[in-house]
Amino acid sequence: MSNIHEIVVATVAFFVLVGLMVIVHELGHFTVAKLLKVRVEAFSFGFGPRLFGFKYGETDYKVCLLPLGGFVKMTGENPGEGEPADDPAAFSSHPRWQRMLIGVAGPIANFILAFVLMVFYFVAINEVPNIKTTTLEWVSPSSLASQAGLAPGDVVTRFGNIENPDLETFVDLAERSPNQVLPIVVNRNGQSVQSSLRIPADISSRGYDLSPIGLFLQIVQDPMQVDQVVSGSPAEKAGLRTGDIIVAVDGHNFHTVDPMRNYLQAGKGDPVTLTIKRNGALIPPLVAHPSLQDSQYQIGFAEVLPADPPAHDRPMSLVNAMADSMDFCRVNSTLIVETITKIFSHQVSVKQLSGPVGIARMAGQAAEMQGWFPKFGLAAAISLNLGILNLLPFPILDGGMILFLLIESVLRHDINMMVKERIYQAAFVLILVFFAFVIFNDVTKLPIFTHLKP
Repeated sequence: MSNIHEIVVATVAFFVLVGLMVIVHELGHFTVAKLLKVRVEAFSFGFGPRLFGFKYGETDYKVCLLPLGGFVKMTGENPGEGEPADDPAAFSSHPRWQRMLIGVAGPIANFILAFVLMVFYFVAINEVPNIKTTTLEWVSPSSLASQAGLAPGDVVTRFGNIENPDLETFVDLAERSPNQVLPIVVNRNGQSVQSSLRIPADISSRGYDLSPIGLFLQIVQDPMQVDQVVSGSPAEKAGLRTGDIIVAVDGHNFHTVDPMRNYLQAGKGDPVTLTIKRNGALIPPLVAHPSLQDSQYQIGFAEVLPADPPAHDRPMSLVNAMADSMDFCRVNSTLIVETITKIFSHQVSVKQLSGPVGIARMAGQAAEMQGWFPKFGLAAAISLNLGILNLLPFPILDGGMILFLLIESVLRHDINMMVKERIYQAAFVLILVFFAFVIFNDVTKLPIFTHLKP
């Protein structure tokens, strides 16, 4: 994909994605404000000068010049506006609990959007790969699979009473057999090996995750390609670069990050030798020394999203779709909370955050990928993250407004207007500085810059 084509796709995908997230978020505020009879002066997509729109009733629905966000303007919402105190339609005239409901309505709308998007995906689509054979990419040491004598590279020729199960059949049978022992036969270098595999009670196949058994299944054919290298990481110190293809790790062929990550945990920090192909040719092996980050050994790189294998649709029932959507939202909500916690505890660098440019790259990649899951999954994940970030107790954000209202509820009087104005002004400056830093950080991670590293 040419650079111009990539930029165009990423830009269009970004504005479509962000536009949907912003409209839904602001629609949450708008709907609750209207229900509580608060006057809404403007419903805006974007900031800055008004480009076009229309006025209906007392609200100006408009699109503004800078499309990075949006807002709902309510009468008496901002400190120091000087709105009449006796205006019953002003935001400030309503009880604090009602103002808190309006504040939390935006993030809740994002949570609902994420849930609905994934329910629709699972009910209407739910792509599953057409992988005709089940190949074990990695077997975790000391796991149930290892105890059964299974090994990386084994091809399953019989599982339970099913001959030559494809990947979907293999995973489905494992999921339906908790607390059971199933016979398994594998082909290992032309030899047939028979064994029995115990399935634990906590088995779950969501995302083809059979890690409770110790199995990592091969779901793609191509080796991993490096998308980003974390600054100061073991990978960077070893000489790994953006665009490198990782052919093998200590001779093991890993096609995705998860089995490699498990391998690093098993090694407990031992150095690993990376076989690398750069610009189509093998280079001398690189040696990386994994570092311990939050109880996990890592070398510090992100892979290019692998191309999806051919797939077919297998829609779920509504009940199962809702359960899987809840699981998706729970996992992705936990990830963002953990990331924020690690940043504040200095376990993760703030440089790993992505802003508009990073989101645009991800949106462009998802748009170019085959299938619908990358598109629905990214949209739902961003919607969740937008909702959670807006709930942070920081002035200007929804969470900051809610925090002020909670403090005033405890004090039983409003915080001094001059104090509020100063806090908001300081917060605005900090937001601008942080925004500029994140954009700069995004730009420095673009391939044009990472390829220039020595």
